[in-house]
Amino acid sequence: MSIRLGNSCINCDNLVEGNVCKVHGVKVGNSYTCDSFEMKATLKDKENCVTCVRYETSDCANPQKAAPGMSCAHWAPQSASA
Repeated sequence: MSIRLGNSCINCDNLVEGNVCKVHGVKVGNSYTCDSFEMKATLKDKENCVTCVRYETSDCANPQKAAPGMSCAHWAPQSASA
């Protein structure tokens, strides 16, 4: 089994709203990956503790580690638009 850096469903172009894979038609999570992986054209580097709505609140998943520039799997946008 090979280890693939960044090949999780979160970085895949086949991930659609609701964390559903449009290729396989199933709900997926952060740790899923497959051979149909298609890297998104761009990755956003602005997603870190400072831009997270949970930063320095009681909802933060890692309050002892959270710091500017740090990323985590529980990041949530401060504002969203459709």
